[in-house]
This record gives sequence, structure tokens and C-alpha cells, in this order.
Amino acid sequence: MMQRLFKMTERKYLRDSTRKVVCVARNYPLHAQELGNQIPPEPVFFLKPISSAVFEGEPIVIPNEVTDLHYEVELGVIISKKAKNVTQNHMDYIGSFILGIDMTARNLQQEAKNAGMPWAIAKGYDTFLPLSSMIPNHVIHDPHNLRLWLTVNGELKQDGNTSHMVHKIPSLIEKISSVMTLDQNDIILTGTPDGVGPVVNGDVIEAGVDDPAKGNLGKMLFRVKNFSL
Repeated sequence: MMQRLFKMTERKYLRDSTRKVVCVARNYPLHAQELGNQIPPEPVFFLKPISSAVFEGEPIVIPNEVTDLHYEVELGVIISKKAKNVTQNHMDYIGSFILGIDMTARNLQQEAKNAGMPWAIAKGYDTFLPLSSMIPNHVIHDPHNLRLWLTVNGELKQDGNTSHMVHKIPSLIEKISSVMTLDQNDIILTGTPDGVGPVVNGDVIEAGVDDPAKGNLGKMLFRVKNFSL
């Protein structure tokens, strides 16, 4: 009962206090390659609304107009204090870590790209940001040596390591904070490894983050369902 109450309080805390979610694109070489994209010389990022957040026990909902919904598992960092133009002691700005899945309406994203238009619509639907419980800072010895994995219906689909990030977390904090102020409890999703793919109604997604020495640090499970009134 107490654990359930804590999780509910944590969820409300994140929903109420997080002002923005900054997502990093093309930060794993093999993922960029699988989508036919070039690796950018500097971090490329976009925003995802916190209203997209869902937590375990809440479903991922496929809108009627989405015909190709993809998962992208990512390590997230939660900012501990206001960060602007950070050039040193970057890791001091991390309060905790979190596991996230950047759900993406690939058909809408491709349509927008083909038209030369922004593709926020492909990322911003309600339930398109599954999040785990927060992972305390002290639990993670090296955030650049963690296994990220995701299964669909028990079949392993993504299996990568944060060591493969092109732009490491300090570089991300420095670049993003040079453009926009990062506020306390803002979330940065640091990119996804290769293996992204579709899910459909009835699928079950499980994702986790593992430390090579300590084992699993956090995991989460979500069911996918079609939209219904």
C-alpha cells in the first residue's frame, strides 16, 4: 500500500513540476542508420509535452489516425536545479534518472518530413511518453555504461548500451542549456538505440535499464490499445 501511494505521489509530482521534456534525436549511430539519417555534428533536439506522460497501469493509446506507431526506449535525466549556459560540473545538474519510451507516429512523422513541415504531431499525443519510476542518482555509477532494452510480447526488440551515445550527457546539458533554460525537474531523453519498430492493439511493451555490475535498475510494462470513446 505504501509503495503504491509513493508511486502515485511521484507520478503527480512529475506531472505537476516538469515544465518540458527535451528529446535528443539521432544520438545512436545504428538508430540513425536504420532510419536512413545522417549523424549530426551537434545534438539535435525537439520538445515533447509532459501531457504525453503515462505510468505503469495506464495504457498507451493508438489514435485513429496513427497507422504506424513505433517505440523508442531511452535513458532520461531529471534536472535538479535551474541550468543556463552550463559549461562545467554538468553532472551536478542531474537530480535523478528515469526510463522513457518516445512513442512516435511514424506515418505522421514521415508525412510531415516529406512536406518539409515540423513533426511535433508525431510525438505529442497523449500517452506517447511512458515513464518509469525515478532512479536515484547514487544508484547509477556510470550513466554511459548502461544496457537499455525493450521487448514486445516478450520478444527482445531493442538491446543497446548508453556507451554508444554520440553526444554524451554533459554535452547535451551544455548544448540544450545554451539555447533554453532547463528548470528543475525538466527531463532530457538522451536518444534511442537501434531496433525501433511498430506496435499494435493488444501488444505488451516491457522496457528496462541494467547496470553491468548491479543488474536491473528499473523496468516498466505497458499495454497498447486502440483509441475508443
